[in-house]
Amino acid sequence: MTEKALRLGTRRSRLAMAQSGQVAEAVRELTGRPVELVEITTYGDTSREHLAQIGGTGVFVAALREALARDEVDFAVHSLKDLPTAQPAELTLAAVPLREDPRDALVARDGLTFAELAADSPTGVPRIGTGSPRRMAQLNAYARSHGMSVQTVPIRGNVDTRIGYVHKGELDAVVLAAAGLNRVGRSDEVTELLSVDTVLPAPGQGALAIECAAHNASLAAALAELDDPYTRVAVTAERSLLAALEAGCSAPVGALADLLADGQIVKEMRLRGVVGTTDGSTLVQLSTTGPVPETETQAMALGRELAAEMLAKGAAGLMGERAL
Repeated sequence: MTEKALRLGTRRSRLAMAQSGQVAEAVRELTGRPVELVEITTYGDTSREHLAQIGGTGVFVAALREALARDEVDFAVHSLKDLPTAQPAELTLAAVPLREDPRDALVARDGLTFAELAADSPTGVPRIGTGSPRRMAQLNAYARSHGMSVQTVPIRGNVDTRIGYVHKGELDAVVLAAAGLNRVGRSDEVTELLSVDTVLPAPGQGALAIECAAHNASLAAALAELDDPYTRVAVTAERSLLAALEAGCSAPVGALADLLADGQIVKEMRLRGVVGTTDGSTLVQLSTTGPVPETETQAMALGRELAAEMLAKGAAGLMGERAL
């Protein structure tokens, strides 16, 4: 008798289906059980408003979590950066697999880099599309600090739609997550991978989250085999910073936890955070370094520590109406 298929809840977008398909294959190999994808439409998929207007936090995950709660799916796969920082008691974050490239990527006309765009725009000011206030803040700040002028344009849509703005000549460039482009096989269109020294990614960017019902202990234990402990403590520190700043996933907050190694031995973790106004006129950017957290509790403490320093430097005033 064939064992009952596990039902994996996923958004319908090309990117979501690609990353859920990768997880499904890993779960099949791990458990020996068939896995079927259950496509679910979220509010974030149907709304045409910008993320800052609809709140951002949870708009891509709420419907998936509701399906889990109603036992319509057995587990769900999310882009971790879309998850609210508060974890519902009835659900468990069973696994955070090895992280993809966390950087942001520029897809520009004529194969240009960010600096080349600013020097080679027919209108004098290149138009760069992004749906992220975080990216706007850091791109504008970088341009200002280098004597360049750019116009950041808010956009929505899937990967194909966003890159299409460049191909059709409506925008000079768009900025997207490198991980998403890698997962849908479009990394060859990247004209520049933006250094994290220029643009810090969203907390959790490049990582996936695999959730299941908390009462399903056997499934949670099986899925936990896909967990990467270094990725988990890194994203936990980043999301703890976000939570301590009381900011949602549409706020202009960037964070990245790096593991610092001496040869093959991982020695320390460096957590960097940034908050800024979208026009780039003001940024609060700080970092802290400490031992690699052995537990999620220690990782959360690292995030809270850096958030407290950022708040003391004025970060709270940059996340209100002016920033959004």
